[in-house]
Amino acid sequence: MSNSPLSYKDAGVDIDAGDALVERIKPLARKTLREGVLAGIGGFGALFEVPRRYKEPVLVSGTDGVGTKLRLAFEWNMHDTVGIDLVAMSVNDVLVQGAEPLFFLDYFACGKLDVDTAAAVVGGIARGCELSGCALIGGETAEMPGMYPVGEYDLAGFAVGVVEKSAILTGADVRAGDVVLGLASSGVHSNGFSLVRKCIERAGAALPASLDGRPFRQAVMEPTRLYVKSVLGALARHPVKALAHITGGGLLENIPRVLPEGLAVRLQKGSWPRSELFAWLQRTAGIDDFEMNRTFNNGIGMVLIAAPEQAQALAASLREAGEQVFDIGRVTPRSAADPAVTVS
Repeated sequence: MSNSPLSYKDAGVDIDAGDALVERIKPLARKTLREGVLAGIGGFGALFEVPRRYKEPVLVSGTDGVGTKLRLAFEWNMHDTVGIDLVAMSVNDVLVQGAEPLFFLDYFACGKLDVDTAAAVVGGIARGCELSGCALIGGETAEMPGMYPVGEYDLAGFAVGVVEKSAILTGADVRAGDVVLGLASSGVHSNGFSLVRKCIERAGAALPASLDGRPFRQAVMEPTRLYVKSVLGALARHPVKALAHITGGGLLENIPRVLPEGLAVRLQKGSWPRSELFAWLQRTAGIDDFEMNRTFNNGIGMVLIAAPEQAQALAASLREAGEQVFDIGRVTPRSAADPAVTVS
């Protein structure tokens, strides 16, 4: 047995690399500063003061990861947008309650820290925070030798938002006849990638060169769309009864989460455009429309439910904010034997 000294670096943890990453992150985090930040990256805990304009503030929290989309990031060496996915999955969920995202924290874990890779990932996280108006005020970088293969990492994130108690969206006042609007997704977002990867494996060398006007890999890895600023702007001007973020479970599993008992939604097939990417996935997987609609967002990343007399103005407001908006269905009465969502 050798009696030579063993350092933490000899054991696989490079403190200097961690310090270098923090220095790379600090200017990225500074770009996301907003009202309420009292102390951010560098301390043991981040401090945030709820903006005083809220009279009865209710905090809304959400946490998520990126899932197996990370496997493609590793294989294709595309690390600069998965951080946007990470932010979007949580802040879009918080938004569903009508809440404004306030701040975000991330957790990055790896076996051996590659500062350039980690900085690319965190750069995406900071960009996602900028686009959604929330502050990146803290996080954790964990270097754990033996826990992850070389070149791989895991990501998790946590968002906190705030909403006036009187403005919380619950879906309780949704009624039959209400209009269902859909906001276009940017692609697959960050759900269903276990099936996406199976499709890529099945296609082998026959992968298309491009889809929807973008190189194939870019089309697949396009980050999750952030709906925060456009939807919050619309909520400030128009009544909305419910929102649904279309994530795992697709249209068929997520819309029912905001419907009162005794109500269903009928979506009109063909009322929103079909991308080449989703057509390729369905064709390659050999699955029917039902399976597509409960696996992927299938082109609709966020759903809004509004009264008929409000829907047109709401849609116009969202389009002005840069969203592609489609009238995709109606709320209908539901009997015990009916599915909660149908597409026909």
